[in-house]
Amino acid sequence: MTRPDRAGAAPPVALCDATVVVTLSPPEVIRADLVIADGRVRSLGAGERGPVTRDCSGTLIVPGNVCAHHHLYSALSRGMPYALLPPTDFTEILQRIWWRLDRALDEESVRASAVRGGLDALLAGTTTIIDHHASPNFIDGSLDVIAGALGELGVRSVLCYEVSDRDGPVRAAAGIEENRRFLREFRDLARGMVGAHASFTLSDETLEGCAEVASDAGVGVHIHVAEGAVDERDSLRRAGRRVARRLAEAGVLNERALLAHCVHVDDDEARLIEETGATVVCNPRSNMNNGVGHSPFNRRPGKVALGTDGIGGDMVAEAQAGFFRARESDLATPPDWPLARLAEGARVAGERFGEPLLGTLRPGAPADLCVLSYDPPTPISAENLAGHWVFGLAPGRVRDVYVAGELVVEDGRSTRVDEAAVAADEVHVAGRLWSRLEATPVHTYDPRREK
Repeated sequence: MTRPDRAGAAPPVALCDATVVVTLSPPEVIRADLVIADGRVRSLGAGERGPVTRDCSGTLIVPGNVCAHHHLYSALSRGMPYALLPPTDFTEILQRIWWRLDRALDEESVRASAVRGGLDALLAGTTTIIDHHASPNFIDGSLDVIAGALGELGVRSVLCYEVSDRDGPVRAAAGIEENRRFLREFRDLARGMVGAHASFTLSDETLEGCAEVASDAGVGVHIHVAEGAVDERDSLRRAGRRVARRLAEAGVLNERALLAHCVHVDDDEARLIEETGATVVCNPRSNMNNGVGHSPFNRRPGKVALGTDGIGGDMVAEAQAGFFRARESDLATPPDWPLARLAEGARVAGERFGEPLLGTLRPGAPADLCVLSYDPPTPISAENLAGHWVFGLAPGRVRDVYVAGELVVEDGRSTRVDEAAVAADEVHVAGRLWSRLEATPVHTYDPRREK
């Protein structure tokens, strides 16, 4: 690990003899030495080796991935107990699983979940997480806890609290205030948005409150849109219009908005979303797991990114699964489908950090990158990068990860935390969380009931 010199700044580091993916979309691939200085890519070329060098022969250096929609609070849910009747639809999945889990979270488990989720993401080459958090019994200060945990690991984040009326107006107001408070403060590796759950758990007043806070702060609203058909049915019953139109009239849809899922939108809604300039985040594995369907934005160009919706932080796996699902539906899906969507996620994160070159390895870009142990048996170029990405990459190939020029993963291990100690602590935290979960009843909020 590179240590700061006497002046307090880390010396330049040259990553030597690598194949470098300079940009994902359009792809640019070169053979070069990549020099990092002052947290940025200083140069790409040959000959400038500097005082510190790392042999990267036989590696592929790629921009750090961005998960454009995550739920870190789900990180301790793997293997959690479940003794209720199996859910039969999307609403029951929320009532019986996720809306019980989020009510069982406390400060300790929120922090542990962020550490585990952030660590898993970094080890898979994901350097920025755009998270959507909910913990109705620990709202005030929850975003600080997550930002602190991720900052300790060295991962960038864009955070928000998921505002919802499903737990009553007091908690809805507290969620709005948590977003407002978090947006007031500057943090090196964390930025904010305004979170909102989904149209079907938001009153007009609460939805407009979210839009107002976002407008005042100059940020977007990060919200689930038509993930399940229930969202559209509720909006038609509640407001006499479909979800996208309701959000547009509330001031949510604009060029800064981040819309997760968009599975059940119709063609008119899709056009409205595109006209407003909002970014859609597809979450292929989550949609398949929940049986909600597949977003039409899989087949649309433009501002479409990728997220995991809480199914880990591995964006290579997400991109591969999403591509295969899109190809299953339409053989005309272009090979660069995954690369374009990953580049869009980086654009969204770069916008929040004021870093337009984030997600590239051009000189001047933030040095957020991944060194992959990947020496392919076939040539690699801009023309065939997508094929290597889909059929050759895997999380086990991640050797090193840099964020803002710091080596935060070296030889597949975190340089910031003791992974064994983290895992041991999480076992105890998960046990306490699961005990509370088993005592938490099924959530009674049901948008399927007539209003």
